[in-house]
Amino acid sequence: MWRKAVLVALLALGMGYLYHTDPELPARVLNYVSESLPQMEPSDSSEPRPPTLEEAIARAWQTLITAPARRWARVAVGVNACVDVVVSGVGLMQALALEPGSGRDHVVLHGKEDLKEAFIHYMGKGAAAERFFSDKEVFQRIARAAAEYPGAQLYVGGNAALIGQKLASNPELVVLLCGPVGPKLHEMLDEQIIVPPESLQEMDEFHLILEYKSGEQWGSSRAPQASRFILSHDVSNGEMSTLETFVASLDEFQPDLVVLSGLHMMEGMGRDLWEERLKEAVVAISDVRNEVPIHLELASMTDRDYMNLILQEVLPIVNSIGLNEQELLFLTQSGGGPHADLTSWDGIPDVGRVSDILLWVLEQQGRADPESEADLTRIHFHTLAYHILATVDGHWGNQEAAVAAGARVASSQACGLQAVDVTKVVLKAPLSFYSSFSEPRKSLTVDPTRPVTVWRRGNVSFHLTPVLVCKQPLRTVGLGDAISAEGLLFSEVTPQPEL
Repeated sequence: MWRKAVLVALLALGMGYLYHTDPELPARVLNYVSESLPQMEPSDSSEPRPPTLEEAIARAWQTLITAPARRWARVAVGVNACVDVVVSGVGLMQALALEPGSGRDHVVLHGKEDLKEAFIHYMGKGAAAERFFSDKEVFQRIARAAAEYPGAQLYVGGNAALIGQKLASNPELVVLLCGPVGPKLHEMLDEQIIVPPESLQEMDEFHLILEYKSGEQWGSSRAPQASRFILSHDVSNGEMSTLETFVASLDEFQPDLVVLSGLHMMEGMGRDLWEERLKEAVVAISDVRNEVPIHLELASMTDRDYMNLILQEVLPIVNSIGLNEQELLFLTQSGGGPHADLTSWDGIPDVGRVSDILLWVLEQQGRADPESEADLTRIHFHTLAYHILATVDGHWGNQEAAVAAGARVASSQACGLQAVDVTKVVLKAPLSFYSSFSEPRKSLTVDPTRPVTVWRRGNVSFHLTPVLVCKQPLRTVGLGDAISAEGLLFSEVTPQPEL
């Protein structure tokens, strides 16, 4: 302290001496200093600051997202439904007295060790996955521990039920939900949803949703992003036991859109069952009236033979599919398509590679070729950073609004909000990319003031929009279902000329 005091005293003496020898010197020094500094313009509080990229995109979405000219009035959704028990994944592992170790994938979970290894495997990737737990008694003990874990919550679950809930938020829409609906699920469903009496059952099917946060660590495994691992012992959904009931109910309900999900649940039931049941599913789907479009929502699978059978037998008889980056990569690996040699995506999936695979699906199993008899004309792809809507020209309208609406709901719902809060989201999508991974290809960019980039390959149009990623997501379960539902709400089918 005394050194500072001496320094101040010396400075004061020095300034006093200079003032007495040249009284105008201090003023000249101040003028020199002020002239040497950069001139600062007076701040004008009324001058608006330029918007951030996130603000520009959120504002542009408001303009882009417009209702289609022809809206759906009645939508039938089936066939997987359950009650989700959402719990901390790491917390449940610890409650089950499991020790962290190395990760390993399992097609079917036969015990707690399998569960631990599969959970670590996918947590380390930050990737969503769903697996069947074969032992009913052990699963019930795990489910009891999950339900009793502090902070555990019950939600509507199952792709069909979640899509139905999202669609039912539109008051002008009548929604039919067909699936195994127990008393607890029935109580939680939106009042606007119609459940056929044949779908009601005495017991609920429970699915355990093991969530983890971005950066969360267990042992040496660290999650690169927030996601979840799902397990169940769900025989009703696993056998798609309500599929025929669902199709039979369509004659009376007369929907103008059908949404189907739950095929992935059969994978855990064994090859003998899914081979036979998938043939029956193809027959049932084929019974839906030709003029009613069918959207199929895919989900996590691991059996390449099963996925390839879906690719070859089911995709050509539906009009639209929804899927994420894990499911898209597994689709091309199973069918020997483009980039099938990739074992996993390296960070944000390359747009060019994604574009190549989407085009391949529409060319091989869809109606990209006008001479094809296949029905598939639309794919809604979603990944964390961006979404792409790929459609065969002349079959769908309002695509810009549809893909933007899906991205907007991803941004808001992940944060637990009704609208996008630009302070809680961040742009992670590439603002420049290529239309294909190989030549010939176009160099493309995203304009934040009109954030849907469009390109064409043959007679397939691609619409890409970035996602404003929630910095601290509250819940990731059902996000893909909400994205697909919202995209469908803003889509419209272009009437085809009579042949």
